[in-house]
Parts: sequence; C-alpha cells; structure tokens
Amino acid sequence: MADLRFLEKAGRKIVVVGHYGSGKTEFAVSLAMLIAAGNTGKIALIDLDIVNPYFRSRERRDMLENAGIPVYGSVYKHEVSAEIPALGADTRAPLEDSSCRVIVDAGGNDSGAMVLVQFKKYFMDDTTVLAVINANRPETGSIAGAVAHMAAIKDATGLEVKGIINNCHLLRETTAETIIKGHEFCVRVCEASGKKLWCDCYPSGIVAPEELSGLPGRLVPMGLYMRPTWLDK
Repeated sequence: MADLRFLEKAGRKIVVVGHYGSGKTEFAVSLAMLIAAGNTGKIALIDLDIVNPYFRSRERRDMLENAGIPVYGSVYKHEVSAEIPALGADTRAPLEDSSCRVIVDAGGNDSGAMVLVQFKKYFMDDTTVLAVINANRPETGSIAGAVAHMAAIKDATGLEVKGIINNCHLLRETTAETIIKGHEFCVRVCEASGKKLWCDCYPSGIVAPEELSGLPGRLVPMGLYMRPTWLDK
C-alpha cells in the first residue's frame, strides 16, 4: 500500500521535474494512477515534456483515461510519433479547475522545463514542485550535480523545488540496496540544498516493500508503465 500522506502537504498542482533517465515520467504516471485508485476526487495529468521524445506520459493516454485520468498537453491526442512541440488549447483547463488535482510532467532539464514559463501564472500558488532524483544517473550522481540541477530549474522557470523524490533505480535490476543507497544519497542532497525528502520509490513487483522497512521515509510503489518490454530483451 502506497503511503501518500505527503500529498497532504502538497498543493493542488504538483509539478514533477527530473533529469533524463531519472524516472520522472514513470513517477508522474504512477502517482496519478495511485491517486485515482484512491478515489479522492478529480485528477488530471498534463504532459509538458514536449522537448524529449522518449518516455512521454501521453503515450499511456488510453490507460490513464481508462483509470479516470484525462491527459492534456500535446495537440496530438493519439499520434505520439509526431514531434512538433505544439500544445493543445485545452491544456489550461485542469489548471483553472479548482476542484481538480493536477500532476504536471514537466521537461527533464532546465531547457525542457522552460515550457512551464508560459503557464507560470497558474503556478504562483497552491503548487508544489518535486524533483525526482536518481543517484545512478551521471547528471545527478553527485551532490553538487543534483543541487545544480534543481538550481537550474529555478533559474529557468522561477519555480523553486520544494521536495525531493528518491527514485534511485536500475530498471529491472533494481534491488533494495539500490533504493537504500539512493535514500542515503538524497538525504545528503537535502542537507546540502535545504530541501525535504518526500518519499522513496520502489519498483512494484521487483522489490518488496518489506525489504525497505528500515527506511524512515514514506514508500511509494512505482509501476513500469513507461518501460517497453522489448528494452528488457
């Protein structure tokens, strides 16, 4: 069972950022699915990752919408192979709906996240920016790199990261030790940046939550929704 109590401290709009390969999109999709499963009210996902052509949350539009999660963002509703970075006119709809919780899958680095600027007026209040950190990625594999990544996001968008998500993984080779290593790393990143560690993620079906019982933080299961099976062959 996911421990989503950290959402009590989050705004209605949750912006998820993270470097390429961090599992940012997987976290955004998994979080939306977990919230929808809890039947806690309306929820929508906005895919603003229109720079990086890989692992886009809109690729799982049918699955998300079948779970009651409308997907906004690209003007191409079902044609995911089109790479023209054009946003649909209805992208602002869930941001303007005060009864709807919104998960925003933002671009990976500071350049990708700049798409957020045109929506900045919607993120001035009731918004929480969370950075997904994978200690096994070269860009955020050092304390300095992780801190610099969050600073670059703020410089590019004017939005400050409020919390860190530990998503240290090695895909299907992830072990409990991988996640514990990531937790310890993210604790040090928090100490260096003044941020808070909001949760530790683990791949459901690969690592059992009982193996992580020693971690003091909240555990959130991650699906492998974005992982094409052919990549594991």
